[in-house]
Amino acid sequence: MKSYAQPIKRLIDELAKLPGIGAKTAARLANYILRATPDDVEKLAESLVEVKRRIRLCRICLNPTEEDVCHICRNPQRDQHVICVVEEPDALAAIEESGVFHGTYHVLHGALAPLDGIGPEHLRLGELQKRVSEGNVQELILATNPNVHGESTALLITRMFKDSNIRITRIATGVPMGGDLKYVDKMTISKSLEFRRGM
Repeated sequence: MKSYAQPIKRLIDELAKLPGIGAKTAARLANYILRATPDDVEKLAESLVEVKRRIRLCRICLNPTEEDVCHICRNPQRDQHVICVVEEPDALAAIEESGVFHGTYHVLHGALAPLDGIGPEHLRLGELQKRVSEGNVQELILATNPNVHGESTALLITRMFKDSNIRITRIATGVPMGGDLKYVDKMTISKSLEFRRGM
């Protein structure tokens, strides 16, 4: 990267901080931005600033929204007795796209990863406990990713509520182990919810 001017190098470094973006992809994106019109670059910059300024977390489910309470939690047609627990907002979006789930959600904003320094205190588990204790929740569907981190997180949540009268289920396999829900097709998500299992 010695051949890049300092502002380009800084842009590449900042882009490379994004998840899934390595140095080479960041360099390609930076070069695209260099070729883009000033108007397009300004629109991109404005959209980044606008997202940070206008988007906040729903006070109930913690899904990003412009409102205090998101459209899902406000919807009286949703089954408030069932909460689908997901790691990230993109998993919620994938489940919503399937069109088969009609309950509410809880977004943890992560999964247990002790080797990466992510413990229970880094997840939004306190808010989940509060929702369960305050509400009339009958079922938690654990839709964490089917990998080591997601399974550990699901097990922790199961243990947290083991003495409650809540039914705790896990999405069925069909979602591949080691996979990520945001990359799974609608039919597979639909079937994994339909054939979920008790924990």
